[in-house]
Amino acid sequence: MSFIDLTTLIEAAFIPLSVAAYFLYVSGQKAVTDLVQNKEFITFQNVYFLPYFMALFSDWLQGPYVYKLYSYYGFPQEQIAVLYVVGFASSVIFGTTTGPIADKFGRKKMVVIFCLLYSLCCLTKLSPNFFILLVGRILGGISTSILFSVFESWYIHEHTITWKYPLDWVSLTFSKATFFNGLLAIFAGIIAQVSSDWIGFGPVSPFIIAMPFLLVASAIILNNWPENYGERDLKWSGSCIEGLKTIMNNKKILALGLVQSLFESNMYIFVFLWTPVLEPGLPPIGLTFSSFMIAIMIGSSVYSILLKNGMKPDVILRYCLSTMGVSMLVCAVTSSPEFHKELVSVSYISFLLLEVSVGMYFPCIGRLRGETIPDSLRANIMNWFRVPMNIITCGALLGMHTTHGQGSRANQVIFLLCALSSFLGYLISVSFSKIPKPSSSEENFLKTEKHEVSHA
Repeated sequence: MSFIDLTTLIEAAFIPLSVAAYFLYVSGQKAVTDLVQNKEFITFQNVYFLPYFMALFSDWLQGPYVYKLYSYYGFPQEQIAVLYVVGFASSVIFGTTTGPIADKFGRKKMVVIFCLLYSLCCLTKLSPNFFILLVGRILGGISTSILFSVFESWYIHEHTITWKYPLDWVSLTFSKATFFNGLLAIFAGIIAQVSSDWIGFGPVSPFIIAMPFLLVASAIILNNWPENYGERDLKWSGSCIEGLKTIMNNKKILALGLVQSLFESNMYIFVFLWTPVLEPGLPPIGLTFSSFMIAIMIGSSVYSILLKNGMKPDVILRYCLSTMGVSMLVCAVTSSPEFHKELVSVSYISFLLLEVSVGMYFPCIGRLRGETIPDSLRANIMNWFRVPMNIITCGALLGMHTTHGQGSRANQVIFLLCALSSFLGYLISVSFSKIPKPSSSEENFLKTEKHEVSHA
């Protein structure tokens, strides 16, 4: 295929993808409406969604322009790689502490702290000083750990403990959140491009625009969210270790954490790889990114429809992992130096399929975490789940950097490893389904034992 074929394919696919996303969303919402007609629950959802979507929107505003800003400031690729690795390392080192702090001192407080820390992270982007930007990456790593754990922990506690809604309805919330997350990403990309490129404010403008959304979100949370907690009896250091011990002692939680780490590390590696893989086809970056987000929206609607038709979340999770594995395997072939330029359009189609699996995955894993992880240590355990994910992603990023001179062959190897890890995740997900949940007597014994240890 010639270079122009990829651009033509992306442009030709955009409208059909958008139409498919709309009709699948309507079908998915009909399934949701059939399941839930509780106006009080919908109001509760909206209280959660408004500040959460503002936080996600601010995150999407920044994401596509981080690398571009560092290049704009004149940093070489080696220093940019260091900045990225520091961000992931920060999430590994400090992320495990944000969960216990949230569980002990309050999840609402920690979410407000997230808004303030992420605003400071945006402020550091105004400086071209490498060490200030390094501090910003540390703040960003801490902030993303909170964003992807504490918000969900607060919601599930309110959903199941405070309001006592059925656990099945958690999936409905996460499916809707995933759909609108894709929509927000598209709008954020347009606003970022308009402010940065068309108006000419430069690549720092998306970070400036993100700050008001974070500050307004913090004000809404302070006024509208009640506080909730996890395990408050344990000392802070003990709480950190307790989360890890719970994971290691509970095979079902351990299996779920391994699946999450494998899937999401592959997802983040894809984020780094898709641009250089498609680059020979000279794709329109903004339109390509938007088409990926539409594919995620399609995936979230497919999840709602499958759930309505009686498919269990753990079975859907297997579909997500197998779909990602097949997509990565195809890309391992199409990214080879021998076929790369000729098969770049096939790589794009595989990426779309991968993003559909991502859209199905997020509401699915949210539901399974809600069923599996104890509320008392929820944010703590969720941040421990992110540790291996960040380590794997860092390793892949450093590997891509050190093998940069070997061209597409390095990408091919990484795609193959991602395919293998996806299929490994599939096997673990099968084991997860077979592991029985602890009986009520076992849970009560563990709670009593933990209570006695914390007061010893």
